[in-house]
Amino acid sequence: MPAGLVISAPASGVGKTTLTLALARAWRNRGLNVQCFKSGPDYIDPAFHAAATGRASVNVDSWAMDRGTIAHLVGRGTDADVVLAEGSMGLFDGVAARGVSGTGATADIAEMLGWPVLLVIDPSGQAQTAAAIAAGLRDYRAGVRLAGVVLNRVASQRHEDLVRRALNDAGIAVFGALPRHAEISLPKRHLGLVQAEEQAEIDKLIDEAARFVAEHVDLDEVLRSAASWSPQPAANGMNVTPPGQRIALARDAAFSFIYPHMLEAWRAAGAEISIFSPLADEAPDASADVCWLPGGYPELHAGKIAANARFRGGLRAFADTRPVHGECGGYMVLGTALTDADGIRHEMTGLLGLETSFAKRRMHLGYRLAALAAPMPGHQVGARLRGHEFHYSTIVAQPDTPLAVVHDATGAVIAETGSRRGQATGTFFHLIAEDR
Repeated sequence: MPAGLVISAPASGVGKTTLTLALARAWRNRGLNVQCFKSGPDYIDPAFHAAATGRASVNVDSWAMDRGTIAHLVGRGTDADVVLAEGSMGLFDGVAARGVSGTGATADIAEMLGWPVLLVIDPSGQAQTAAAIAAGLRDYRAGVRLAGVVLNRVASQRHEDLVRRALNDAGIAVFGALPRHAEISLPKRHLGLVQAEEQAEIDKLIDEAARFVAEHVDLDEVLRSAASWSPQPAANGMNVTPPGQRIALARDAAFSFIYPHMLEAWRAAGAEISIFSPLADEAPDASADVCWLPGGYPELHAGKIAANARFRGGLRAFADTRPVHGECGGYMVLGTALTDADGIRHEMTGLLGLETSFAKRRMHLGYRLAALAAPMPGHQVGARLRGHEFHYSTIVAQPDTPLAVVHDATGAVIAETGSRRGQATGTFFHLIAEDR
């Protein structure tokens, strides 16, 4: 029977991902099968999970998904020995208004699955106060159970002793304390971690993190703190209609932000996926019946994309007769032009009139609920789509027919409506699920 555990923290940037990867690899090195999940809308961390465990990881999201979908997705952990769900932001951080089955908080998943929470606490700049924070998180919500704490970035043995004593006095187990160790820091950029597939040394980094954590954390005690978990059969699977029978999917360093569960759902529904690389100047497969451009980092490769005539011409020819859809970065590439952070304007494919700029960055972040005013691949007019938007681009022009009426998680209408022109459509949000 698998043992389930949620890895969370009081805030972002404390070390959840590093600890998750280290525990997963350390237990895998001991011969255990480890399954990871990511709570919340993050399309980067699952690839790191897969690198650490050798098993595909997917997102579970209480704002966008119902309980049946979450049960279906976590069911893949049935044959594992250990199941780890890595949280996002702080343990109770979600949106103000409830979504399908919760607010998107990691605590929703912990309570729903009955898994205890392993807290990562960074006591930098404090000592006994760290225990007060941990105790507050333990007592904040009755249905969420705390397994214990791992301290990260402790400054000295004296510092560790002060924090440990306070946590012990509060009745909170301390499974270990990690000194500062730069060698296991994961590199970052403006949308989060540098992607796993871009890091040639990722396997060595995870191995070093596993060695370091095994040296400082009682892995046996952590494992004993996890809850025995008997997955409940899901009444239904993913409610996802593939955008086509044969999908040409852009996939490279500029186009990689797509949720793994979406690709799995497309394949499970019988769709075939044909990969092509715009950065390698490849055009979409001529035998495909739809083309999909995910988000990613087109702003870091805008000059190359603009110069790749075979890709641009092939995509335009494809769109003459078949649907093309772009999400976020893919949407920007379907537009007329993209201005990079240096203020250089690059021509894009021109399938849509959208023009965006990174010269003056502005963060757009949050859940999105879109009611389609026009069809897009896989979804008809009136469909209600749930997704998440995260980018730093500014809209210079968005002249085409709006694709949807889009609301944020509070119900407020937002300006990023998406666009439609001919066979081309695009959205700034990344699709997570469709309302049933």
